[in-house]
Amino acid sequence: MRSLAVRPTGVERTFDQGRLIVTKTDRKGVLQYANALFLELSAFPESEVIGQPHNMIRHPDMPRVIFKLMWERLLAGQEIFAYVVNLAGDGAHYWVFAHVTPSFDANGQITGFHSNRRSPDRAAVTAIQALYARLSAEEQKHSRPADALEASGRLLDSMLTERGQNYDEFVWALTTGTTTPGANR
Repeated sequence: MRSLAVRPTGVERTFDQGRLIVTKTDRKGVLQYANALFLELSAFPESEVIGQPHNMIRHPDMPRVIFKLMWERLLAGQEIFAYVVNLAGDGAHYWVFAHVTPSFDANGQITGFHSNRRSPDRAAVTAIQALYARLSAEEQKHSRPADALEASGRLLDSMLTERGQNYDEFVWALTTGTTTPGANR
């Protein structure tokens, strides 16, 4: 297996609008399935991803607070939509618009997670990059991870309050191109 200390190269990889990245993980986020597009974009062979934590493709520019929000929602049995930048095994990066849902067994217990990812609109990526840069900068001000998450969570809440939107409304405003505060209410 390649070293997990991959450094970003600044090279961006893109994919066609009509294609979907699909992965499935267990309850702990360990990859159980990855489709061909995931393997292509991540620059990893299937043998190096199955059985590994999905966060092996986490880009250092992704604010931790977004993943905290994701896990809170998923473990509560809820779906989430999010813009994510991933780091490929060769140092390239690629943006996705992710829809992540919990998978349930016959008793209603969460058994894992299913994620479909599409190519995001460039205007949405530009907008989300600005937000993520602010959140990441806030996180980097703190040496303790818990303090970093708390501070960036407060900043995210404050920014959303200023816009008159909750997180879901903000994401949908980016997705639909409506950037007026409260436009999705």
